[in-house]
Amino acid sequence: MIAGEGLGAVGSAVGEVCFNTAMTGYQEILTDPSYTGQIITFTFPHIGNVGVNGDDSEISNLAATSGVRGCILRAGITEPSNYRATRHLDQWLKERGIIAIAGIDTRALTARIREEGMPNGVIAHQPDGEFDIAALKAEAAAWSGLEGMDLVPEVTTGQSYTWDEMRWSWPDGFSRRENADIHVVAIDYGLKRNILRCLVSAGCHVTVLPATATAEEVLDRKPDGIFLSNGPGDPAATGEYAVPQIKKLLDSGLPLFGICLGHQMLARALGASTSKMHQGHHGANHPVKDYTTGKVEITSMNHGFAVDRDSLPDDVEETHVSLFDGSNCGISARNRPVFSVQYHPEASPGPQDSHYLFERFIASIEQHRQAG
Repeated sequence: MIAGEGLGAVGSAVGEVCFNTAMTGYQEILTDPSYTGQIITFTFPHIGNVGVNGDDSEISNLAATSGVRGCILRAGITEPSNYRATRHLDQWLKERGIIAIAGIDTRALTARIREEGMPNGVIAHQPDGEFDIAALKAEAAAWSGLEGMDLVPEVTTGQSYTWDEMRWSWPDGFSRRENADIHVVAIDYGLKRNILRCLVSAGCHVTVLPATATAEEVLDRKPDGIFLSNGPGDPAATGEYAVPQIKKLLDSGLPLFGICLGHQMLARALGASTSKMHQGHHGANHPVKDYTTGKVEITSMNHGFAVDRDSLPDDVEETHVSLFDGSNCGISARNRPVFSVQYHPEASPGPQDSHYLFERFIASIEQHRQAG
């Protein structure tokens, strides 16, 4: 048991405890649907120092929830110091029902996770300081963990919608694209808003469909390309209903691009397997090598499952690899306009090292249209 100062919402929440090494972007992290079912330990001590605002949340307005169970901080939250801040992080956590705890030795906790893997845990906040420790321990022990868990229904959109907002730019902020002639259908397994903005900025107008959309429903929209989004949980579990549909989409011959969970399920649809990682990858400073260009890019990652390199079939090429642990970070189908990456190019850790992937997707769509 670790004691600290309670922040945010009151109550208890159980989940998998991971750590994130990013020095910025805590609001993006706390609203990333891929963190559903997890309690985030921030290794950077100054979380909350720039407050929060209405623009930096990644969860779609039409999704059910952001999903993160709680967060663990080294230091207490200071007053916001940023011209974009509209409220205090503690107030924001309360509004979103997220439990937090501060005053924890996050360095020691991170070292433990690195050595022993991501444990199941429970985080609790009671202003009176009265806790039923035995019940909390039993709650953590009874939780089944993320392996075998389909969490996508918690975060996918409940209905289809269109998107035309582009990336933020100084000094005008967000703008909208009109009359884009490339139509992309994005399947929402826990989609981040900035992915949609990057697709639009690259030249698309986007239709978003729920995770349960069938291949026929996707193709009825007459897309020029198909995007498979990020999301939480075990790709094998979500893949039980998603992979058969992805296989049908592969048979259509249309260009496909996947990120994170979309990458993992695309790999499974192509015949590969996935497995749970020891500590996962969570942070904004992960070096990845792109074998297709020979370049190294600094990436943002958030995943606890990975594609098994040795399971890739002969008609699938490994295109990207983590320079931290050598795990797979990208694939491409040979002789088909289909590719995916494990990391988050829209999160801009480089800051633009990985934006070329959206341009690569558009190029594959244009080439496919010309060939057709």
